[in-house]
Amino acid sequence: MEQLRRYAIFAAVVEAGSMTGAAKSLGMTPSAVSQHISQLESLLGLPLLHRSTRRLSLTEAGEVVWQGCRALQQTLSETELRLSEVRDALLGEVRITAPVGMAGQPLALALSPLLQAHPGLTIQIIADDEKRDLIAERIDVALRVGTLPDSTLVARKLGQTRMLLCAAPTYLARKGTPRTPADLAAHDWLCGDMLGNGLLLLDEKGGEHRVRFKAKVLCNNVLPLRQFALAGQGISLQPEGEIGEDLAQGRLLELLPGFRVAPMEIHAITPQREIPEKVRRVVEALRSYFAGAS
Repeated sequence: MEQLRRYAIFAAVVEAGSMTGAAKSLGMTPSAVSQHISQLESLLGLPLLHRSTRRLSLTEAGEVVWQGCRALQQTLSETELRLSEVRDALLGEVRITAPVGMAGQPLALALSPLLQAHPGLTIQIIADDEKRDLIAERIDVALRVGTLPDSTLVARKLGQTRMLLCAAPTYLARKGTPRTPADLAAHDWLCGDMLGNGLLLLDEKGGEHRVRFKAKVLCNNVLPLRQFALAGQGISLQPEGEIGEDLAQGRLLELLPGFRVAPMEIHAITPQREIPEKVRRVVEALRSYFAGAS
């Protein structure tokens, strides 16, 4: 790095036309500038400047070094331009990881307008319910639902999703429709591992009702659980926004509408607080969608 600094000082001397002028622009003393030039000449084994009382001029070797410095300056300028595009332009790829249940329709609805408005933007979606290493896998945004563990990653709240207890009519015809939270303990449950073996319901007055149960089917993803529910195998807790059509068509029925489960918060996780413009716009599009869907 010290050698690069000497080349930069040499370039400043050539551009200023004198040691004194270069020293002024660099905030150094003329003697310090002269010392760096001498060290560079000693390192290269060739004189770079003709020194006289009136002016400085380049030797043949100095001309070669100066051309190299100019080429390096051009490369650095192009690099800075490309970096500004990475930072400010909506070009290139944004890598997103999201739970399987959220990686389909929600992301499509949220990001389609952004993709249409910016043809140079591309999205890579990694649908996975496991927690991935954002830094090692160069992931720009991770969508996480529920309670977040302590982490050095940066979390931005996007919204929340209402969770509904539901079951298929065929299941309810066979096992009966629960009327109170206490009735739920006797039913077959299709649940995610985040529920463990219990559920907290809140009534219209804010009263708490804890339900304990044993899962008949346990899965870390709501989609398979939804299919088991549609097949009449039990009661499932599902995101309201993802089962609207099933409710409208009567394939699933909401249970205990006078009680509610605390909504699940949705966050966008990024490795750093400062993010490129394209990532910021993706996060804003997601926030706009999930805020409207809450």
